[in-house]
Amino acid sequence: MKRGKYRKAVFIVVYSKGKNKIEYLILKRKLHWIGWEFLKGGLEYSEEEKHAVKREVVEETGLKILKIKGMKIKGSYKYKKILKDRPGIIGQNFSLYSVEVKKARVKLDRLEHSDYKWLDFEKALKKLTWKNQRECLKVVNKFLTNGKEN
Repeated sequence: MKRGKYRKAVFIVVYSKGKNKIEYLILKRKLHWIGWEFLKGGLEYSEEEKHAVKREVVEETGLKILKIKGMKIKGSYKYKKILKDRPGIIGQNFSLYSVEVKKARVKLDRLEHSDYKWLDFEKALKKLTWKNQRECLKVVNKFLTNGKEN
């Protein structure tokens, strides 16, 4: 059986705090699969995770970052299919980050995403396609609402 490598990546839960509410940004994926996700991205050669987080937020949303926090959560997943633009890569190892932004109109990367929504926790949780992302959203929401990561 042919083996492959896992790409280093970051999962990024982007949120905005309003009057007595937190809204989460989710994006409608169109590259490789169709569904709802939060930001994620692979690390470039010798790039540090925090730099990748900043770069991905700017590239995929154009939003102004107010705060970045590493959430001490790591995970991995295998792709459901072989991706032609990622030869030899069979999945991703990720670290979770939360990023507070100033809520604004999102400037989508139209190659990867077709739409976005700002949603409260419950609606975002229902909309996300993948279980691992729903679990990450729960971790960030728990931290934001009561200061605990686990």
